[in-house]
Amino acid sequence: MDKIEFEGYKYIDGGVCAAAGFKANGLNCGYNPDKNKNDLCLVVSDVICNTAGVFTQNKVKGAPVIVCQEHLKATAGKARAIIANSKNANTCNADGHEKAEAMCDLAGNALDIDSKEVLVASTGVIGQVIKIEPVEEHIEELVEGLSYDGNAKAANAIMTTDTVPKEVAVEFNIGGKVCHLGGMGKGSGMIHPNMATTLNFITTDVAISSEMLKLVLTETVKITYNCLSIDGDQSTNDTLIVMANGLCDNEEITAEGDDYEIFKKALYIVMMNITKMLARDGEGATKMIECTCKGAETLDTAITVAKSVICSPLFKCAMFGEDANWGRILCAIGYADAEFDIDKIDLDISSKTGTLEVCRNGAGVEFSEDFAKEVLKEEEIYININLNQGNVSAKAWGCDLTYDYVKINGDYRS
Repeated sequence: MDKIEFEGYKYIDGGVCAAAGFKANGLNCGYNPDKNKNDLCLVVSDVICNTAGVFTQNKVKGAPVIVCQEHLKATAGKARAIIANSKNANTCNADGHEKAEAMCDLAGNALDIDSKEVLVASTGVIGQVIKIEPVEEHIEELVEGLSYDGNAKAANAIMTTDTVPKEVAVEFNIGGKVCHLGGMGKGSGMIHPNMATTLNFITTDVAISSEMLKLVLTETVKITYNCLSIDGDQSTNDTLIVMANGLCDNEEITAEGDDYEIFKKALYIVMMNITKMLARDGEGATKMIECTCKGAETLDTAITVAKSVICSPLFKCAMFGEDANWGRILCAIGYADAEFDIDKIDLDISSKTGTLEVCRNGAGVEFSEDFAKEVLKEEEIYININLNQGNVSAKAWGCDLTYDYVKINGDYRS
């Protein structure tokens, strides 16, 4: 998937290890029976980090989510490490909290740091008791293998039904200092807004206060991960953590201003790209779909309309069938919980093949079905809506709904 270039920001390798002072590692501890796949990882900063997190809004929360929230409260937004596993979500288990705390204790002891400075995340099957023994048996090996280029091993360890790892990092300048921000994510199914990340970890060497980090994360998640939907199911374990260790030695960002905006743009670039990667790798997906709604009076209206289209099962099926059934798009726009004049709407469907104009002023226009087929054959489809009622725009991301999605989720536990 091609990345959009942004002036002043350079894409680099390294994922969560792109920023100075961050090590990572991943290995197979036994949760995954396939010994070629990692299932346990650790991300560690050389120094304490200002840290912020965003978590699922599902009333059913995985024990790791609750433990993360408790630790961040206890440390006033500080952390040194994240330990995470795949294959078992540690959710809806009577001993889940105890096991999540035990993972933090094991990592803290092995790293010789306070276990409250360790955050924990799990993903996988819900409702199965997680064994702590695999972590106990492999924590020393995991810590000993930490390296400043261990990001790929860590990214591999959080994959479940993902077909590819998801990593993005950028380099940029703040106050004459070279800064870095990078992240990794996982997610393929059970992804729906508020928030739709499953597991995502972002690290940076920028110096920014905990308060500003919380603010910038809240602002950015609204226009990235919260605008992603794969299947309409909101996960119990959604976790997004951002750690900032300040090692690039910039003047700490403690208020909104130019430096804050530069950092915010870097965070957006990484989170937006991972969001698109999550959409492209949706379970069984053959197409990544991006919906842009412009010409709105407010940001909330633009987001609501774009998400309404992305979340429509009928629209997603039409994209899988490469059918330019634009009426399904108008239908999804029409039931969006926002105020606008439907008779002013223009709608195009595009891909790298070209742009198909299908609707003007709320009414259909003639188009070539043959050309429509060519446009929809591509792997990346763009839905462009113009409400023609304002100057605000927003994007949402998703994928098509395919036969393979049903196959994958028909026997997920096995």
